[in-house]
Amino acid sequence: MIHTDAKRRVAITGVGMITSIGLDTDATWDALLRGVSGAGPITLFDASDQAVRFACEVKDFDPLQYLDKKGARRADRFLQFAIATAAQAMEQAGFGDGFAHLNPDRTGVIVGVGIGGLPLLEAQHRKLLSRGPRAISPLLIPMFIPDMTTGLLSILYGARGPNYATVSACASSGHSLGLAFRSIRRGETDVMIAGGTESAITPLAVAGFAAMGSMSMRNDDPERACRPFDAHRDGFVLGEGSGMLVLEELEHARARGAEVLGEIVGFGQSADAYHMTAPAPDGVGACLAMRQALEDAELTPADVDYINANGTSTLAGDAAETKALKDVLGDHARSVVAGSTKSMTGHPLGAAGAIDAVISMLVCKHGVIPPTINFEEADPECDLEYAHRGPLEQSVSVALSNSFAFGGHNACLAIRRWDGMQR
Repeated sequence: MIHTDAKRRVAITGVGMITSIGLDTDATWDALLRGVSGAGPITLFDASDQAVRFACEVKDFDPLQYLDKKGARRADRFLQFAIATAAQAMEQAGFGDGFAHLNPDRTGVIVGVGIGGLPLLEAQHRKLLSRGPRAISPLLIPMFIPDMTTGLLSILYGARGPNYATVSACASSGHSLGLAFRSIRRGETDVMIAGGTESAITPLAVAGFAAMGSMSMRNDDPERACRPFDAHRDGFVLGEGSGMLVLEELEHARARGAEVLGEIVGFGQSADAYHMTAPAPDGVGACLAMRQALEDAELTPADVDYINANGTSTLAGDAAETKALKDVLGDHARSVVAGSTKSMTGHPLGAAGAIDAVISMLVCKHGVIPPTINFEEADPECDLEYAHRGPLEQSVSVALSNSFAFGGHNACLAIRRWDGMQR
């Protein structure tokens, strides 16, 4: 049965994160508040002949903490990350044994993936060229395709409801969370696993992004390379990782005694309709997504306390986002902190929206805003408060989490602090 009550509220009851600065939520949060950069020389492959030789890699990840040996062999790195962060989120939500005691038809999985199993694809292509078609693994296709994240998670946890992957470049997991939020709110489901995952630090991806001129070239100083909104920014730093959330209809969560960590209250999505890779200079698409999220949440610009900015450290992107924030928030933009945690995690592509959403929830929960590191000289086009002097202790009731992507895809989530009060 599908309910049509638009007032159904969507709680966050579990979160998981794996990033270049931490293998779980607590470790990542601690590193963020200390201003730790995850950037360093690439170790996942020999990058000596690459124009860009550094990235924000996940360090010391052991898939055998979450999978047996056979399962680990059958899952490419992006799948391993997804399974691990889903396990973290499910454990925190009190679903460590899966959804067996729930109605499986009303539980689902939506995960955003920008690229998928590129490391596996490149390795298998090398086999094809050197040894021929018979050397190719029969698991190539299921291990490579982005939607296998949701397929595997539904099998692991017995979720028979909505099940698909969203692919919209770096907005992929912003979209996955927004669509999962809507599924619960419109009554299609009661519980959803949603988020994003990515592992695409490979020779082809690094060469491709470098050829576009979109990545920082600071090979001699990786930790200071990602500098969102700084006057001398020169591109993003490629990252990897995963963020996963358990979303749940509020009364469903209360009925089983779950701890509510935060609440998603609005979602907006749009397109720039402008260019394959460059953002619309006037920020028109970003403005539309943010305004939709606020309208969906029945909030005004004055209600916003914090923006987890897309803030990737590109010249055009950071300037366009700043303009969009000023257009949407008006004079209130001067009172809002618009920080970019990608200055530390790097840009994990399809996983970015989910990681940023978890961070936004933590900001609301703990009342501390992580810094935007490496901001040294102000850019006249980027003239807001970016928490560049260090972490800020500040009460945050409402946060917006922005995800803007190649192709002109835009997603914005409105996240509210949980205070236990009915609204």
